[in-house]
Amino acid sequence: MNETAASEATERQLVYCQSAEVARWLERENVPWTVAPLSNSFSSDTSALIVIVGSNAAIFSSQVRAAIESDQARLIYASDVSPTLPAGASGVPISSFLIGPLRGETLRNCIASAFEDLALRRRQAMLEEELRRTRSEIDRLNEIGIALSTQHDRESLLNLILRKSCEITESDAGSLYLVEEDNQGAKRLRFKITRNNSVKISFTESVLPLDRSSVAGYVAVTGEEVQLADVYQIPPSYPFDFNRMFDEESGYRSRSMLAVPMKDPRGEVIGVVQLINCQREDHAPKRRLVDGHIVPFPEECRALLRSLASQAAVALENTRLYENIENLFEGFVRASVSAIEARDPTTHGHSFRVADLTIALAEVVDRDESHSFRDIRFSRTEMKEIRYASLLHDFGKVGVREEVLVKAKKLYPLQLELVQERFAYARKALEHEYSERKLAYLLEKGREEFLERRTEFQKELEERIGEVDELLTFIVRCNEPTVLHQANFAKLSDFAAQEFVDGKGQRRSLLSPYELTLLTISRGNLDEAERREIESHVDHTLNFLRQIPWTSEIKNIPTIASAHHEKLDGTGYPNNLSAAEIPIQSKMMTISDIYDALSATDRPYKKAIPSEMALDILFDEARQGLIDRELLTLFREAEIFRLTSNRKPC
Repeated sequence: MNETAASEATERQLVYCQSAEVARWLERENVPWTVAPLSNSFSSDTSALIVIVGSNAAIFSSQVRAAIESDQARLIYASDVSPTLPAGASGVPISSFLIGPLRGETLRNCIASAFEDLALRRRQAMLEEELRRTRSEIDRLNEIGIALSTQHDRESLLNLILRKSCEITESDAGSLYLVEEDNQGAKRLRFKITRNNSVKISFTESVLPLDRSSVAGYVAVTGEEVQLADVYQIPPSYPFDFNRMFDEESGYRSRSMLAVPMKDPRGEVIGVVQLINCQREDHAPKRRLVDGHIVPFPEECRALLRSLASQAAVALENTRLYENIENLFEGFVRASVSAIEARDPTTHGHSFRVADLTIALAEVVDRDESHSFRDIRFSRTEMKEIRYASLLHDFGKVGVREEVLVKAKKLYPLQLELVQERFAYARKALEHEYSERKLAYLLEKGREEFLERRTEFQKELEERIGEVDELLTFIVRCNEPTVLHQANFAKLSDFAAQEFVDGKGQRRSLLSPYELTLLTISRGNLDEAERREIESHVDHTLNFLRQIPWTSEIKNIPTIASAHHEKLDGTGYPNNLSAAEIPIQSKMMTISDIYDALSATDRPYKKAIPSEMALDILFDEARQGLIDRELLTLFREAEIFRLTSNRKPC
């Protein structure tokens, strides 16, 4: 027998008679209904089916009208006086109208029909309510499914799963367990979160063995749900006991329980939802529960939780996959950055520090309420976009020749070594030249005159060699990537014009035209072609990053990363963007990039400078209209520059 039929079978059927004579007649007929005189309290029994037999106009009271309209009662009106209804009957639904002397069989049939109509109407109301509730539950499940599918943060998702499980089953408390692996690959059960609407809980995550000794462990191992009417009276067929420690410490009373497995699409149990104390629909205001407000979890609750647990498992698995993809991509980015920086060990950690500084500045901007930044807010996804763009801003250096990338002086090491060898040969050539001159003089003038001039010959040789050494020293000094004064250009040109005789007897310049060109670089250590090649790393960055199929959430990474060398006045590269065209994310990154380049560890072509001096240089660029002064002010006032002082790469 279903619940509806059982409910109908237990409903009492009452016949209230306005006429005492009719009541006595029905009692004599031994009818299957309870017969009683009509009283003002007839409507207090809301669970019974009521048929009222009226015989005069007084029956059409507001109380009777209300009972009929609420499907609590039906009215049979019998009159042996008038063939018409009284005036007060207007608008009152009447089940039967009997005229003339009452006949027993007719009255019995009318009463039976009235009870049948009332029972059918109540059944229809129950079915309509059940349909409404079912539709509501489906809508709630759909809403929960949508909410679960859009939540990618694992902790938030777990809390959402447990909260919705309690809400949809009207549970007072609940817990969520996850199956995980330890470092050795052995599976275990983690008691992840819990909630209780009646008492405050001090909770710390814990680990349970994945076996049948606990309710959650049993469900996780067997994949079967467990429904208990009273956890203090567990059937002996179950191998587990209920831990009463929480109840004893808090005064709470756990009674009914429902534990359902969360299974992934492969059918593997990945977690357990365990609910405590299903409350009646008319549950009392939230307070410490007593037994009278708790019922065993009905089948509809169990079905709802099964459905929700299934959706939750899929959502949790999707979140795990999402996290795995993010971790995979994070690892790819970090490995890529490390590989790129390995080509130039002197810049090790630069990209990570730039990311740290830029994210910190973005967080300050996000909180700033000044006129300039109050409308600028960055979502969590946009922060991630900024971080990845910062990490990958120098990705294009993979397309720059390594010798140019790591060039420390104006001449490449092999070029300087060749110049030094040329000068060493020139020294030997001078020594050989003077040896021949001295020998020729000795043979021509004799020993005595030679000895008189030997010191003169040696002094002249030393002066000539000294000139060569001085020139080499000057060349080595000019090889440093410092600002070269105009006077040194002429001096280098004069030195370059000097010649020596090589081993083939040909006269050659001490410096080649290309070497002279490099040594006369007025600022830095790169010639124009090399500078263009270094600057091309931005184009390479854009081209490489455009080939990655970014999701729509972080699709701006190539644009942000490739604009970190643009200047507000349009003199930057590669696209000479104006201030309005440069993304604010790139403006922040530019400040971080320049600051770290100035203040980080020594590089072969420059010494690291103190933070204050680096900030002074940045503010000088801001005064020239090259970088954003307001962002730079936030960078200094919030002391963001201190973040990377003693920090290792993340």
